[in-house]
Amino acid sequence: MSQVPASFPSSFSNQLLIALPALDDPQFARSVALICQHDGEGAMGVVVNRASEYSLGEVLAQMNLEARDPVLANQIVLNGGPVHPERGFVLHDGERQWDSTLAIGGGLALTTSRDILEAMAEGEGPAHVVVALGCAGWGAGQLEYELGENSWLTAPADTELLFALPLEQRWQAAGGRLGIDITRVTDYSGHA
Repeated sequence: MSQVPASFPSSFSNQLLIALPALDDPQFARSVALICQHDGEGAMGVVVNRASEYSLGEVLAQMNLEARDPVLANQIVLNGGPVHPERGFVLHDGERQWDSTLAIGGGLALTTSRDILEAMAEGEGPAHVVVALGCAGWGAGQLEYELGENSWLTAPADTELLFALPLEQRWQAAGGRLGIDITRVTDYSGHA
């Protein structure tokens, strides 16, 4: 395994990973993921630009909950990644504490406990929310290796991109945050 370049930060938490065109893994091609946790043991994130086949109302109904707000019920649930696809991951803002919440940084958090979904169904959830089924995971050193292989770009997390932009615009918009047209990046890489 190659050594991590000294120029890499010690943690990519609260960073967007933007798949470069050369990344041909069907799970991650043209994806944008928010890194929620990153340390010496690996990284965990949520893909934020892939729709699942479910609406939030359908997911809540499977939990015997009913969304009072039809807009919330019709919200698309994301396919957050191939790890634990049966589990819900709620990316949100707000100060309220939930039973199982990981603070990401920049006012963002990831919650996996039922209490946040119950609050959302009652209209008492966070102001900005994305619900995903599954997450993405990288083993120790794997994310750094993939970055070194030019599979991903990183950019600071962006709440507008995470919560407001339509899913189909997020990949190009994430590249645009870095001042590049991601669709025009060549699909090969080289190493000096």
